[in-house]
Amino acid sequence: MSGPPPAPDAEDLLSRISACRLCADRFAATATAHDPRPVAWISPTARILVAGQAPGARVQESGLPFDDASGDRLRGWMGLGREAFYDRARMAFLPMGFCFPGYDAKGSDLPPPALCARTWRAQAMAAMPRLSLVLLVGGHAQRWHLGGKRSVAETVRDWRANTGKTPALLPMPHPSWRNTAWLRRNPWFEEEVTPWLRARVAEALAEAPA
Repeated sequence: MSGPPPAPDAEDLLSRISACRLCADRFAATATAHDPRPVAWISPTARILVAGQAPGARVQESGLPFDDASGDRLRGWMGLGREAFYDRARMAFLPMGFCFPGYDAKGSDLPPPALCARTWRAQAMAAMPRLSLVLLVGGHAQRWHLGGKRSVAETVRDWRANTGKTPALLPMPHPSWRNTAWLRRNPWFEEEVTPWLRARVAEALAEAPA
């Protein structure tokens, strides 16, 4: 009996992702008229995956995941400094759209193109067999990984439902400043979820990469 197929080579996959230009015409037609710049980190030794929505404009410029105020809040929730957060051996970043989607004519964020996840996501997940924890940041990531059509608020409120899986799946609101009012209305998130998250992050990162 044959076993499961071998995991994709992470280095080769990341090279192909970095060269992806499938959405070039789409981005050129946005109000920002920008070029693709995939921002994704994949490692076969990664223990924690941050599955977000898509890079913002600042990340598009720097090429560093969550290199903005949202990243500051996320690192605070996780109890991590920048050095540990950007440890490529233990941390992975795989948004639902690898590139900044741009803004529409009114200056609002465009959603991540579904083509990105359809093309790359299954391969990228298979290339990270040692994941212990996956943070599902926002609705796009939650729907892909968990299925269903519930709102982010409903999914996050039921946060314990998938934490017993391997890897553990934790739905979270986006750490954007736009969610500050929601966090104030829902203090249970930082009172209940944050302590669990910090303990699980510390446990995952305590294991040396293979």
